[in-house]
Formats: sequence, C-alpha cells, structure tokens
Amino acid sequence: MRTPESVYLDEGSGYLYVAQIDGMPGEKDGKGRISKLGLDGTVITADWVTGLNAPKGLRSFGGTLWCADIDQMIAIDIASGKIKSRVPIEGAKFLNDVAAGADGTIYVSDTMTSKIHTVKDGKAAVFAEGEQLEYPNGLFVEGERLIVGGWGKPEADFTTKVPGHLYALDLKTKKKTLITKQPLGNIDGLEQDARGGYVAGDYMNGKLYQVSGTGESRVVHQFKPGFADFTFLYAQGDILIAPHMNENTVAAYDLAAEMK
Repeated sequence: MRTPESVYLDEGSGYLYVAQIDGMPGEKDGKGRISKLGLDGTVITADWVTGLNAPKGLRSFGGTLWCADIDQMIAIDIASGKIKSRVPIEGAKFLNDVAAGADGTIYVSDTMTSKIHTVKDGKAAVFAEGEQLEYPNGLFVEGERLIVGGWGKPEADFTTKVPGHLYALDLKTKKKTLITKQPLGNIDGLEQDARGGYVAGDYMNGKLYQVSGTGESRVVHQFKPGFADFTFLYAQGDILIAPHMNENTVAAYDLAAEMK
C-alpha cells in the first residue's frame, strides 16, 4: 500500500478497492493507482488501475467505479478494470470524496474550493458552493439528502482554526441542516451505521466518532493521524476497514464491542 487514501467495498463484485496516492495529495505525478483486494486482505491485483495522479474517494454505481483524481473524475469498468472515461471538473483543485445518488448522479467534494460537484451522463456541474459548505470532504447519499462531513477552512498544512460539522444538504432545495450542533473534526471518512446514525473519521486527530441521528457524538476508537476514507461493514458486524495514509497500511477492525 502506497499512501492509501480510500478503501471501498463494491458489493456487486464483492471486492475491496484501495485508492493510493503514492506521493503528495495534490501532485500530478502519474504514480497513483487502485488495488483490488479480497475481504480477507488478499491482494488480488496490486496494479488494478494505474497512471492516476492522486486518487482519493471511490464509489460505484451500475458496474462503474468512480474515482476522484484532483481535478477530474475517473470512470472505471469494474468487470474489466479499464478506464472508460475521464470527466474534467472545471475549476477543481482537490477533489476528495465521492457519493452516488439513486438515479446515478455522482457527487464529489472539492475541499480546497469549498464546492460539491455532480457528474451525470458524462457532464459535470456545480451542485453547491460557498463557505457555508465548510470545505467539504466526506459524502454519502441518504434518501433525499446528501450527508456531508466538513473539514473546516484549511491552512497551508491542512490544519484548521475551526473544524467542520456533520450536516445534510437537501438534494432538491440544497438547504443545509446541521446534524452535529458543534464542530466535530476534520471529517474524512463518513458512512452510515446500523442504528440510524453515522460513523465519521477525523483525519488530523485520528478519532473515529459515532454520531446519532440527532447529532450526539462520541469517540469509539482512537487511531494515529492520517486516518482517511474508510469503509464500514455494519451488515458484517461493525467491521471497519481503514486506510492509514501515514503508515502505508490498510487494516480491519472489529468494533462490535465499541459500537452501541
């Protein structure tokens, strides 16, 4: 694993995919890749997709794996591992996490410009933008809402004076509703749990939070900094599979005893 940023389980194929930056997170060096892993940690194909720059968030829809790569969205045919298309995102600087709507709309956060973009039928558009988005990172679609993890306005070293909230955007009206009343952290990984709430990771501080549907939060596990975009397998019994960017490691954790 070479600077792994995102781990994603594609339920259609049954495999894990790991986006690896292999360098600096904003550098266009062509060294980025995606590896294909079994759920037991077996490396099926280390160089499943190569020639990327700094690949981050992953999400699949209809047999296509979408990957955020700095300023473009990469569409990969899961069956063949071949890149089908590259969709440029105008003005993007740091595309980060990816979510998929029920209609196939792909959402992607651009943390550095505080925007969320969409890709539909090969065309990109701005979904929402502005300081009120809190420089978004983590995303996923929950019914008619886009759940968003704010990072907070980043300094040059990615630290923040004020970290981000967990909040929701209505997919139709784009109205923002806070989930956590207080800032939570530099939110990176973000998924649902099996209890009507969420699990959110603070990249800079290494904390894994459990957040209830009404916004109460608690730390359920402490990692080192560099705890990035994880996948959470609640149907398999609260299994967290997490990329640790600074340690070049992907690890699995049984959190059944820690989740409530």
